[in-house]
Amino acid sequence: MGWTSRDSSPLCAPFSRLPFSLKLLVLIPSYNTGRILPQTVADVLTRWPEVWVVMDGSTDGSADLLKPLLAGHSGLRVIEIPKNGGKGAAVLHGIRMAHDAGFTHVLTIDADGQHPAEDIPQFIQLAQKHPEGAMMGCPVFGPEAPQLRVQGRKISNGWANIETLNWGIPDSLFGMRLYPIPALLRAFRGTLWARRFDYDTEIAVRLAWQGVPMIAVPTKVRYLTAEEGGISQFRYFRDNTLLTWMHARLVLGFLLRLPLLLLRGRNPLKK
Repeated sequence: MGWTSRDSSPLCAPFSRLPFSLKLLVLIPSYNTGRILPQTVADVLTRWPEVWVVMDGSTDGSADLLKPLLAGHSGLRVIEIPKNGGKGAAVLHGIRMAHDAGFTHVLTIDADGQHPAEDIPQFIQLAQKHPEGAMMGCPVFGPEAPQLRVQGRKISNGWANIETLNWGIPDSLFGMRLYPIPALLRAFRGTLWARRFDYDTEIAVRLAWQGVPMIAVPTKVRYLTAEEGGISQFRYFRDNTLLTWMHARLVLGFLLRLPLLLLRGRNPLKK
């Protein structure tokens, strides 16, 4: 049975009641995110009690910053991976453990503070109505967002829409999403890649190929300054090279699947 609050009202503060068949975990992959990590985790814990942080070979001591939170939150767990394997590898490690623990759905959130915790309830509410679907965050950028990042992601989004016949991926690079764990595991089993920066895009495309229904969820994005603890692991040349190779592979996979994709119809949850 999934965790429920004592208050029976829907989406009650600070937590929500979920149907018995839906057991939700918030998963936060982290690599050297420094002092912003405990604030991110603390904010998430005000909205949901079951939170796992996967430390992907971090060397900056940020795991130690979570110890005060561990003392006061029984649903918080810190999982440490000795060697950095990439965001996708960290998520895969976490969801395998979550599946074994009986969780049915996972909400992924970046550790760098870009995803405000106050948007969590809208993902949960939609998952209650459509537990078979993937709730896909659609970023709402503020004026501080770097235009190079805002405009550059349109290229990847365009290719993802081609590769899925416009199934309904609102943003191929955005990390705040709520997935049914069995569908996410199937998507990972379909590729030896999607373990690093290519994870968010390739997994979204493979979920679309599976026919997993998707809903776009408008989600605010915060780009923190260095003074606020903001940090980015994005490396322009390295990661864009990885994305280029990924889309080349996905286009080939798309062409092989094209007859079936043409026959299956449209995403039933796309507005």
